[in-house]
Amino acid sequence: MSTSAHLPADPAVATPSAARTADTVTDRLVEANRQYAADFRDPGMDARPVLHVAVVACMDARLDLHSALGLELGDCHTIRNAGGVVTEDVIRSLTISQRALGTRSVILVHHTGCGLETLTEDFRHELEAEVGQRPPWAVESFRDVDQDVRQSMQRVRTSPFLPHTDDVRGFVFDVSTGLLREVDPVK
Repeated sequence: MSTSAHLPADPAVATPSAARTADTVTDRLVEANRQYAADFRDPGMDARPVLHVAVVACMDARLDLHSALGLELGDCHTIRNAGGVVTEDVIRSLTISQRALGTRSVILVHHTGCGLETLTEDFRHELEAEVGQRPPWAVESFRDVDQDVRQSMQRVRTSPFLPHTDDVRGFVFDVSTGLLREVDPVK
């Protein structure tokens, strides 16, 4: 869903600050929030997902996870990053999700046509040359999406911090058809 069609085109209407001369994307999103909040009613939920599931997915804007998985507000924890790869910070979030907030299942969702398939670790070296400091993180690029899903499943299953690793499944979302394809964890 795009907010651009739902917001005033006149920047003076969209932004309360007279000092602003341009309607930025952030201004439009803040205005969309004002409209949302006008009809918002506290659903009375707590932070524990109803379905006891955490979904780790790519940040790609083409993935509407809630719609694709038939999820409603409050059903799951959603953790997203570039590639949907299981990094140290994803393990941190999953650990909190499981140990403090009761999730027991983990679903990993990668997708076709991922931008990480076109990058290499040279990206870090280029950043270092540009800014004078090497990023402390790995790019986590990959060439084989299925193998990367397997690697992410293995990282979840072998983490000593996660008590619930028996229901970890990985999928590839096809951005052309909207279908999920399950990845065999052993190949």
